[in-house]
Amino acid sequence: MITTPFGFSSTAAEVAEGIDLTRKRAIVTGAASGIGIETARALAGRGAEVTLAVRDTAAGERTARDIGGDVHVARLDLTDLASIDAFTSAWDGPLHVLIANAGVMASPEQRTEQGWEWQFATNHLGHFALATNLHPALRAGNARIVVVSSTGHMISPVVFDDVHYAFRPYDPWSAYGQSKTANVLFAVEATRRWAADGITANAVMPGAIYTNLQRHTEGRGSGTVDPSVVKTPEQGAATSVLVATSPLLDGIAGRYFDDCDEAQTVDRRGEAPPLHGVARYALDPDNAARLWTYSETLLAKA
Repeated sequence: MITTPFGFSSTAAEVAEGIDLTRKRAIVTGAASGIGIETARALAGRGAEVTLAVRDTAAGERTARDIGGDVHVARLDLTDLASIDAFTSAWDGPLHVLIANAGVMASPEQRTEQGWEWQFATNHLGHFALATNLHPALRAGNARIVVVSSTGHMISPVVFDDVHYAFRPYDPWSAYGQSKTANVLFAVEATRRWAADGITANAVMPGAIYTNLQRHTEGRGSGTVDPSVVKTPEQGAATSVLVATSPLLDGIAGRYFDDCDEAQTVDRRGEAPPLHGVARYALDPDNAARLWTYSETLLAKA
């Protein structure tokens, strides 16, 4: 179990303090709002060249001006394979950090033009296509990949027999949970496949943060989250930035972190404190390999 000197209250700037990211290049998806902004800010603040990969480029440009430094904006729609291809085709040179931060939560039933369930497509498949397209750049940069997951992965494993709710009644929360499990499984299998290329991948739980992510839920007024465990966006970005940059985690891969430490593996809900822990099925190498193959097949047919 990996532990660090940081924890719940640490901010992204604090975990990155003293780390030199000069001449390092990073991509942060969904970096025009919420913890994505603070993730990009911390990386740029340590000297990295940061690309904000966003759907709304006007919002991205405002964010880039606010952050300052060597920050660029590029359009990326994770539900649009043509957009992903355009983004990755335009990328030139090595990539040192990829933070798969963008996501949707508990959205109403919706499908992509391929018929893929919206949350699975956005949170997993889009990032999968992005990372696999960028593999040569990641290899050239001995990159770290950070995938933002959630304790919501405990709501559902990946239901391989009906990923896209062709038969099951659609439930926005189980769809969200399935997509967040997929995020962890991607990190596990990317590590297995790409470790020899010098690429590491880990998943993180940022914590409970009130951002635009909750636009489809009752959010702050729901009463479901103890106010004492709510983080600021600066605190919510800390685990992503730590896993992406800290020398304490050199060579560490295929794991799940919360509050800046490796999470406890659990076999049922309630075995770890609220908003902590990782389900064993989300780290299972057979599940991870199956998901990778399934994802490749979907993209090949698209």
